[in-house]
Amino acid sequence: MRRLYPFIERSGLLDRMDPALYHREPVRADADVRIRYLGTAGFVVSVRDHTIVLDPYVSRPGGRQTLFRHLIPDSDRIRRYLPAADDVLIGHAHHDHVLDAPELCRQTGARFIGSRDACNVARAAGLPESQLVETAGREDIPSGPGMVRGIPSAHGRVYFNRVALAGNIEKPPPWPPKVGDLRHGLVFNWYLELGGVRVVHIDSAELFEHELSGVECDVLCLCAIGRAYRPGYTEDAIRILKPKVVLPCHWDLFTTPIEDEPFLLPGVDVPGFVDEIRATGTESVVLPFLGEYGYAR
Repeated sequence: MRRLYPFIERSGLLDRMDPALYHREPVRADADVRIRYLGTAGFVVSVRDHTIVLDPYVSRPGGRQTLFRHLIPDSDRIRRYLPAADDVLIGHAHHDHVLDAPELCRQTGARFIGSRDACNVARAAGLPESQLVETAGREDIPSGPGMVRGIPSAHGRVYFNRVALAGNIEKPPPWPPKVGDLRHGLVFNWYLELGGVRVVHIDSAELFEHELSGVECDVLCLCAIGRAYRPGYTEDAIRILKPKVVLPCHWDLFTTPIEDEPFLLPGVDVPGFVDEIRATGTESVVLPFLGEYGYAR
């Protein structure tokens, strides 16, 4: 299927990401927190010697395998791109958010932190209970020099105004799974407070104001796919959370390798998303795959 992508691009069904949108500035020397983008909704957030990974998905199996075959984490890519982790946070249990997390935790000894649905995926992969932190959200979990908190949310609507693969994972699914085995389950927006810097991660285009009451952040990692189906999404997220910087995420077609120049997911308008962010007076930083941004208080 990888050979089909150039043909699909020429047909006008897929667009490449415009590299001119990327933030290319080096990480500032006085940064309190460093944030690296992994593609899809994945980020690495580091403060001093403590590393949190959110929704890692660097295996990125191709389209045919994703649709028709068992999904197998690429242990070599995980080791290459994610050599360290202390905590791994899962926003929801779809394959492009959870597949790589158990193997990353196995390699690094990191804690796997997520809902019962996500933890059932980790159990299926053979991760021991000693590495699992199961949460229903709304609790502060100590993490290095700070804490993390899962804020209950919902999965945003995407194509045809529908939620993909809805439902829960009541028991460990088959392993390795097929894409349909991994329902989204409980969805979290994650709040991180590390080294005095506050980060919110929204990995699906939905948020509930009553759940976010009193929460503000410095950096907001904000999902792009599904924005068109949630009226006021960008403006609401920025109004409620008052970020100083927004990092758009989950805009890329995740069936191409992380080493390749990315295609946009169909229907995702990154320039329009950036314009919406900037119209609120907030800085937008679009990172390339494996690109880094440093935030200083």
